[in-house]
Amino acid sequence: MMTYPELKIGDLTAKKPIIQGGMGIGISLSGLAGAVAKAGGIGVISTAQIGFREPDFEEYPAEACRRAIGKELAKAREIAPDGIIGFNIMTALRDYEGHVRAAVEAGADLIISGAGLPLDLPGLAAESQTKIAPIVSTERSAAVILKYWDRKYHRTADLVVIEGPKAGGHLGFSREQLEEYAEYDDKEYTEKSYDDEVKKIMAVVRKYGEKYGCLIPVVLAGGIYDRAAAKHAFSLGVDGIQVATRFVTTEECDADIRYKEAYIRANKEDIQIVKSPVGMPGRAIMNPFMERVMAGERISPKKCLLCMKGCKPSEIPYCITESLLHAAKGEVDEALLFCGAEAWRAEKIETVEEVMDDLLQA
Repeated sequence: MMTYPELKIGDLTAKKPIIQGGMGIGISLSGLAGAVAKAGGIGVISTAQIGFREPDFEEYPAEACRRAIGKELAKAREIAPDGIIGFNIMTALRDYEGHVRAAVEAGADLIISGAGLPLDLPGLAAESQTKIAPIVSTERSAAVILKYWDRKYHRTADLVVIEGPKAGGHLGFSREQLEEYAEYDDKEYTEKSYDDEVKKIMAVVRKYGEKYGCLIPVVLAGGIYDRAAAKHAFSLGVDGIQVATRFVTTEECDADIRYKEAYIRANKEDIQIVKSPVGMPGRAIMNPFMERVMAGERISPKKCLLCMKGCKPSEIPYCITESLLHAAKGEVDEALLFCGAEAWRAEKIETVEEVMDDLLQA
């Protein structure tokens, strides 16, 4: 039974205040996003190399990904005709503008954007009905983005997603900040210190909401795996939660079954902060591939797809696209297995509805 208020984003209303986090490559596509939207939450498709199954992907990756954005949204709409479905689009993508424009043209309800500062997102989504939301991790990043949007575009966010230090994949923190907020060796997370940061971010968001005479909902993400974590998040005053890792081990998740099984097999000590070619710390399950990388071995890319801004193939320790494609295909010993801090708690395959009902129970 739902025990929390609906999540309202402008004229959109999600009956359950849960956004499913975007996970690429190929982990949150139409299957998972459609199921979450059908169950009353907000489903999110990741555009990271979304066109990897298109026949011309290796030859024309940008075109393949733009085409796949429309295809995946259409398939998700078939599952949840009345649901809310959006995209997670990383600013670090070389074709960021193309992905945003394709999502808007396809009729996305929402675009959530992080992995950098999405400073130009309002201009790219202008004159559309698509809602826009930055991902922030610190008071400073929230202030920079909202101030820029206010001054250049004379508008503000429709939603703000706060992603904490227990999140999966790329993290919006330096290693020093991770040590401050979330010890990752043999120590437990110091939750209170980040709670204070959440409240500071919310104060920044409220300031811009007051200026524009609107309520900007705030959603908290990162390590929200069970009802206790959800309850704690809502106690901070947020309007909703974003959950990713818990949805990986669902029947509806688009991930290969071997990827899901890697979560179920993982122990707590297997989950580590790892090196990412993108230049940010990341969190993943240790496996033979990552052990090689962490030992200093350089794994040369087989073919550069020009996917990430600023990437220098001759210098990177490994190709993030190749490693994530291995994950999408279930080749788990050769893959980068992104996950959240609580992935080790996965014990079985569930359904999306079971996960959502569990998270929102009192």
